[in-house]
Amino acid sequence: MEKVSHKLSLLWLNYKKNKAIYWMALPVVLYFLIFKYLPMYGAIIAFKDYSVGKGIWGSDWVGLQHFRDFFQSYYFWRILKNTLVLSFYQLLFGFPAPILLALLLNEIRNEIFKRTVQTVSYIPHFISIVVICGMIVDFSSRDGLFNTIIGYFGGQSSALLSDPANFRTIYTASSIWQELGFSSIIYLAALSGINPELYDAANVDGASRLRQVWHITLPGIIPMILILLILRIGGLMEIGFEKIILLYNPNVYDTADVISTFVYRKGISESAEFSYTTAVGLFQSVINFTLLIGANRLSKAISNTKLF
Repeated sequence: MEKVSHKLSLLWLNYKKNKAIYWMALPVVLYFLIFKYLPMYGAIIAFKDYSVGKGIWGSDWVGLQHFRDFFQSYYFWRILKNTLVLSFYQLLFGFPAPILLALLLNEIRNEIFKRTVQTVSYIPHFISIVVICGMIVDFSSRDGLFNTIIGYFGGQSSALLSDPANFRTIYTASSIWQELGFSSIIYLAALSGINPELYDAANVDGASRLRQVWHITLPGIIPMILILLILRIGGLMEIGFEKIILLYNPNVYDTADVISTFVYRKGISESAEFSYTTAVGLFQSVINFTLLIGANRLSKAISNTKLF
């Protein structure tokens, strides 16, 4: 009891010392409590045969039945594969892209040109995803921009978004274009924290610009890269369904249908299978949590950099 009272007194003293910071943090804490933690109570319906009339506690308990139905269903391997492949594409091509852009911008000495490139690359992030998808659909149509370019080089026009082989490429490329500039901001901030004297010493030693990037710039931002990589791996199973919903159609379900879109269709759009889709979503969250913990421990073991 003495230890508890001592900790409470220290907490109270800390609160009085940093009262303004605590009050500033309160809205964020309330947001996570109300919209992130309290809804976890509803996850119990994954183990019940939920009925709106009976309510959560009145519905019959079925245990792991919904999980077994999902694992044994025709859709399981398809949506799992599509989710992992799209996430892998995003990780392989989308994660390094803003790092490369930040390194290139860091080497530009013309400030006007540098600011112009930054502004132009930031703009797509602030365009509504609905507008972005509308542009992609128009550009991908038979008489759209992409087919015009393909025809200019002697190719045949086609409905690009109706071809399962094209969906992943279009999705990944458009995601990189949309987030490339904005995602580079955090790396540019990390680059600004590198001691300029290191570059001066490297110049005295005769190191080229490439050598300076390799031996000074990259090591200086490695901790930030690892932290963001851990977070990205922690969301490997989570592909935002908004963009896919706006782009895909039944013709491309074989390559475009992922866990989040499957949950949306089965839970809301096609049939109200609340318990079944909650079980699918819970499975996704557990895998993401496991990946996050594993990536964090691996990073700590290799480089002593960790998220928590």
